[in-house]
Amino acid sequence: MSLRDKALPPARRLLASLRATPKTKILATAAVGMSLIAFGAAGVAPYAPDASELPVTVKVEELGVPDLAGQIDAQRSAPGSFVAEERIRAGDNLASLLDRLGVADREAAAFIRSDTEARALTSLRPGQRVQAVINTNGKLLSASTLIADQRAERRLVIERSAAGFIAKKEPAPLERHVEMRSGEIRSSLFAATDAAQIPDPVAMQIVDIFSSDIDFASDLRRGDRFEVIYETFWQNGEWVRTGRVLGASFKNDGKTYQAIWFGDAHGENGGYYDPEGKSLKKAFLKSPLQFSRVSSGFAMRVHPISGMWKQHKGIDFAAPIGTPIRATSDGYVDFAGGQGGYGNVVVIQHGGSYSTAYAHMSRIAPGVRKGTRVSQGEVIGYVGTSGWSTGPHLHYEFRVNNDARDPNSITAPQVQMLTGASFHQFRQQAAEIKHRFRLMSPEPTQLAAR
Repeated sequence: MSLRDKALPPARRLLASLRATPKTKILATAAVGMSLIAFGAAGVAPYAPDASELPVTVKVEELGVPDLAGQIDAQRSAPGSFVAEERIRAGDNLASLLDRLGVADREAAAFIRSDTEARALTSLRPGQRVQAVINTNGKLLSASTLIADQRAERRLVIERSAAGFIAKKEPAPLERHVEMRSGEIRSSLFAATDAAQIPDPVAMQIVDIFSSDIDFASDLRRGDRFEVIYETFWQNGEWVRTGRVLGASFKNDGKTYQAIWFGDAHGENGGYYDPEGKSLKKAFLKSPLQFSRVSSGFAMRVHPISGMWKQHKGIDFAAPIGTPIRATSDGYVDFAGGQGGYGNVVVIQHGGSYSTAYAHMSRIAPGVRKGTRVSQGEVIGYVGTSGWSTGPHLHYEFRVNNDARDPNSITAPQVQMLTGASFHQFRQQAAEIKHRFRLMSPEPTQLAAR
């Protein structure tokens, strides 16, 4: 070391001594860092010794290159694992799903294809989530997904065990949320529910609830409003499905209809009632088709085939071939089959003196035959053009003592109101639903005062 170097401060003297040694640049930098730390400490401490008083020790070591390849091999042989999650895509098959999950396991793929329970993984709907636990060799340790099993959600779990793979279904508890939506009719019900972000299954429930009072094909008016309260079910923050409509309010042509669900302690067996506890289930639906138009009413007309002026003893509903036809009331099938000009026809006896007939069907629903019990709203056949028909439509007759009558002129019996303890429980439940209606209504003060 030269005399000029000896005159330098200790830190710079250390750098000068290491200048010709490339291998030790890292250690030199570290030493300078330590000197800077000491300098920083001197700025805050009440007393710091002069740098010339600090002993300096230089240690030189050879630094080898890390064995990265060996570390990766060690990780592969270690019993580690990771979790992968994918959503089912349109056109997916088992191979593409496993590939995206990072599974490279022929044994697992063969088990899923062959096992009765595990095979459900190959028939999931687009959007459903699949989670998998995989080891670092790509072997499947477990997989799980939510599946629908007769309306009850269960989780399919596939696990690797010492003896091989096993598949099982476990309960999948869901979180229940209550949603509130409102909308206004501009063109159609479904356009309005789409604008309000209401799922289609909920919109269909609205149709069913008010089908005894509103024909959603012909009665809607621009400016009609609705409010709906319904259930949704979630798991781990993910939407799973919609549930039941808990309450609905529909203002049609200036008249407001309201429905509140009331059931047993489990929320299953029940029905819809107006705010006074009167059942909305009338003896007969207003229309046997959910969406259609009346092409010919109950009146005198020129018969389209014979050309004769004749009384039309029914109502014709124009609809595409294959449109489902619903029984307008509970009863049993009195006749099902071909009947001359009626084509394929079903006649239902509703007890007492009432019966209904449904003609020109393309086909009768499976299981509908003489003596079969049917429920209101149950599909009994499909629109067609059989018999003396000039186009696809349903000919519907409402009969009293086998004499065809205009259904709009008949006052059907009403189901009884709630009474006693049931009515008391209903009023408590209805109070909350009506409060929610007021929150969504554009005129909350006026509704509250009624």
